[in-house]
Amino acid sequence: MSNFVKYRLAIGALGLAGVATALAGATVSPAPYRTSTEIIAAAQPSDWRNVDPEHTLYMELPAGRVIIELAPVFAPRTIANIEALVREHYFDGLAVIRAQDNWVVQWGDAEDTRKLIHALPTIKAEFSMPIVSQPFTPLPDTDGYAPQTGFSNGLPAARDPKTGQTWLTHCYSMVGVGRDNDPDSGNGSELYAMISTARLLDRNVTLVGRVLQGMEILSTLPRGTEAMGFYAKPEQYTPIRSVQLASQLAPAERTALQVLRTDTPLFAELVEARRNRRDPWTRRPAGYIDVCSLTVPVRIAPAQP
Repeated sequence: MSNFVKYRLAIGALGLAGVATALAGATVSPAPYRTSTEIIAAAQPSDWRNVDPEHTLYMELPAGRVIIELAPVFAPRTIANIEALVREHYFDGLAVIRAQDNWVVQWGDAEDTRKLIHALPTIKAEFSMPIVSQPFTPLPDTDGYAPQTGFSNGLPAARDPKTGQTWLTHCYSMVGVGRDNDPDSGNGSELYAMISTARLLDRNVTLVGRVLQGMEILSTLPRGTEAMGFYAKPEQYTPIRSVQLASQLAPAERTALQVLRTDTPLFAELVEARRNRRDPWTRRPAGYIDVCSLTVPVRIAPAQP
């Protein structure tokens, strides 16, 4: 909410006498403004949600654990297939085979030699889904790629009320499914993480979730020198020790993450703070925010007393 709107609301609350006083020269004190850091620090336990271990992937790399939260409400068939691949240890021993600067990091079976056990070889593309039960918090500003953008359960998303469709957006740290020219050629056996923003890919690739932890590992990998950032030699690959669902591990072996809820007044305040930064460093607030400009905070869950 802008200061102008806050002022109008404050004047309305004062009534006619208050208006007269204001016109006589009195001023209305604006509501206290908090920075993004202060807003997040003030979040209460109810402002956070736990990550579902049934739909969270742990990819173990030599440099550490990469944690991916899947979003089955947006790509149910594809994610079911990815989880089938994980349960049959498809990714264990494979590698990160591509790191294209300002684009993506990709992993999978470079030689296409792995045999599927229960997972399907192809899945019909899930570029968008009908707007049914997905929660959605819209952003106040217009977008060049979609009629509406906002956040759905912590994920950047877009929707078109006229067509009744909704989809995830290609912001930094989002995870998608590699495919060939055939839209239905992907099955989740090749995945990539965005190390940039590429909204032109929206509704052309099935997006399945977001990296919650470990983006610093993926985004700083050496760049591939071949076309599209593929590595020239296998010895340049980053080996994948294993990929497991969090639910496959004992609770003590899991990373207990929480994601800031995006359907609360506190998140609305955070959006406004990012739209209009009022801090000593900022000289000219943008007065605008797009869906890729706000990364939803993630934290380690506090220890229970």
